[in-house]
Amino acid sequence: MKFLNGLSKKIRVVAECVFVIAFVHWDKAIFLGVVALDQITKAIVMRSMVPGESIPIVQNIFHLTYVLNPGAAFGILSNQRMFLLATGAGIILAAAYFYPKLKKADLCLRFGSLAIFSGAFANLIDRVQTGYVVDFFDFRVWPIFNVADIAIVTGMFLALYAIIFRFDEDMNKLEEIRP
Repeated sequence: MKFLNGLSKKIRVVAECVFVIAFVHWDKAIFLGVVALDQITKAIVMRSMVPGESIPIVQNIFHLTYVLNPGAAFGILSNQRMFLLATGAGIILAAAYFYPKLKKADLCLRFGSLAIFSGAFANLIDRVQTGYVVDFFDFRVWPIFNVADIAIVTGMFLALYAIIFRFDEDMNKLEEIRP
């Protein structure tokens, strides 16, 4: 890693650790990256905006709108905090149990499961801290969402793709996953 030579020793050590995590433990790097990106973007919104404030980026098409969502996706189950906390914790426990068993599964299924887990964990952090999830991406024709929601939806599409279109190809591998 010669390109790191000009950096201070501390920064070089951190950069080398990031490379090891990214290339040896890509799943941990993706998980930490999604959670960190989600929490950083939410912190920026919370520090620079007030709830209900909307900043047009592309007028009438895309805004940054700070919303405190007390419910789940699209605002359903509004003010059902205990149920949503229990559901989030259940997803995390299921992921902790099943994810190691997916090592031999299709890459789309593994990545999709990891994205769902990362997004659920990131939103659970908000729910535990405040009882709300911070949402801010506003396309005006769709409910307002955040980075964790993007991870969850992307993960669902990848997992469904793997199950619907690749399940037969990997049937032998998936047999080993079942409890």
